[in-house]
Amino acid sequence: MGAALAAALILPATAGAAIDSVPFDTPFATPSCPELNGVPCKAITRTIGYQAKVGAKRGLMAVAKNGRLVSWTIKLGKPSAAEIKFFEKNFGGPAQASIAVLRTGRKLRARVVAVSPPVTLTKYFGTTAEFPLETTIPVEKGWVIGVSVPSWAPAFAVNLGGDTSWRASRKQKACNDFTTQTAAAVNAVPQFYCLYRTEQLTYSARVIANP
Repeated sequence: MGAALAAALILPATAGAAIDSVPFDTPFATPSCPELNGVPCKAITRTIGYQAKVGAKRGLMAVAKNGRLVSWTIKLGKPSAAEIKFFEKNFGGPAQASIAVLRTGRKLRARVVAVSPPVTLTKYFGTTAEFPLETTIPVEKGWVIGVSVPSWAPAFAVNLGGDTSWRASRKQKACNDFTTQTAAAVNAVPQFYCLYRTEQLTYSARVIANP
């Protein structure tokens, strides 16, 4: 199966211009919820994640120029009532997410520089929602924009190509532990050891480059 090109990218821009969150003429990959034609409803749970690769494109969520993060966007599936009940029971309540800023380091570790206030996502299921930040976040070239999910979020496309992958803030030997809380707080330095292939996190961010 061919890879879907990511919409969750951050591209270079001229000074003072917005960095477009949809750089190619392709939409976000389609989130898996609800279960359809044998494809299960899956969600990102209790972690910080960022898209690492889609096709030949790497470093997709790296900031291209110093600037300010002004908003973030997430495309959400529409889980059924039974699916919502399952996720809420097992992963800490209603679906929530934030945008996170990471400064990557050695051995797949990254310092959590900033996390926006969490947004409860339930009323946005089945839509693509953009959230402006009341307080914008300064970012530097090379930092990585991730999505922080303290509970769960149906922003998760599956069964894509093997050249599509994302990383989560989970340690070695914990890649199959989806219930332990790993959505680290600001100034924490989690290890993003776990790489998941054939999957895409359906989020993006908008940055205004400094003049």
